[in-house]
Amino acid sequence: MDPKGNEVSTKQKWAHKISIGICAMQRKATSKPMQAILEKLIVFFGHLVNFFIFPEEVILNKPIENWPHCHCLISIHSTEFPLQKAIAYVKLRNPYVINNLDRQLDMLDRRTVLRILSENGIEHPRHGCVNRGESNEPDTEFVEHPDHIEINGEVFKKPFVEKPIDAEDHNVYIYYPSSVGGGSRRLFRKKNNQSSCFSPQSEVRKDGSYIYEEFIPADGTDVKVYAVGPSYAHAEARKAPGVDGQVERDSDGKEVRYPVILSDEEKQIAKKIVLAFGQTICGFDLLRADGKSYVCDNTAIILGNQIVRHFANTDSWEIPSDMPQPPILDSGLGDDTPTITTSSGTSAELSCVVEKQSESRYRGFLSLMSEELSSR
Repeated sequence: MDPKGNEVSTKQKWAHKISIGICAMQRKATSKPMQAILEKLIVFFGHLVNFFIFPEEVILNKPIENWPHCHCLISIHSTEFPLQKAIAYVKLRNPYVINNLDRQLDMLDRRTVLRILSENGIEHPRHGCVNRGESNEPDTEFVEHPDHIEINGEVFKKPFVEKPIDAEDHNVYIYYPSSVGGGSRRLFRKKNNQSSCFSPQSEVRKDGSYIYEEFIPADGTDVKVYAVGPSYAHAEARKAPGVDGQVERDSDGKEVRYPVILSDEEKQIAKKIVLAFGQTICGFDLLRADGKSYVCDNTAIILGNQIVRHFANTDSWEIPSDMPQPPILDSGLGDDTPTITTSSGTSAELSCVVEKQSESRYRGFLSLMSEELSSR
């Protein structure tokens, strides 16, 4: 036996480059954020990995037996992406999968998403589900009144939020009480500089199944959180689409967003979501209100590090000593709330990026709605 400290390593040098396949619709696979991640992967890990993009024509029209082989698969669902086909490919070729594809099916149904959030102790708005015409669910007992609804006897007062069961359907409505003139605001995917519009319609939709959530007044902002693995998350705040429907853009035409410092509790929420949904790369929305955070619905280094370590552990390869190390989620920022100056000159908390108001959140909401309705 060799003396202590002179053990012979049984690990091999790096045998070959890891082939990373990007399987997504062309718009997503070739987007600027994805290209930036891939370019930096090569900068930091080019001696260990390479990548290629699955042609969209192959994804849509070729059998999975004809799809290219890869050691590692990054696949992200979007509109028109054949998710079931990608799941079958994974079962056939067994690559190392960054985002669990079976769990992406869970995220297509908002009911399932809310159930998973509940099971994992993740705060989310109080909600009720109205099922209509579902083959495996009885129709829900539903009663509508001018200023509230009842779902199986549970009361939801206006304002409340109405969301289609299908998570791919972004036509979300907010219904307002008669005390501010009633009506609703209709949210949708951004079109040019608009993300919502006002409607005088006060009655809820009855053409299918919907989820109804208690309205969370969040001072007109929402927080977008982007997580890469359970130990890193980045957050930005933007004007919520429900405020006036106008998208704020900078001089380059990009939507105005501000960096956000996540609290310790919010860092744990990010970690829980990554683990609960099995998605190494994911994004979700946070609403901050009354001291709580609610879920509504450096990257290249972290991602490359995870891929390299997986194959090193699986194949007993030696991890290069000069491999870049990832940052960690808790960077010691704590809960301090430094301030910045926004493009409009408003001093704001960096952790919330919201304008200070002397009135309560709900009174501010009513005032905003009154001004909007009186201007029509």
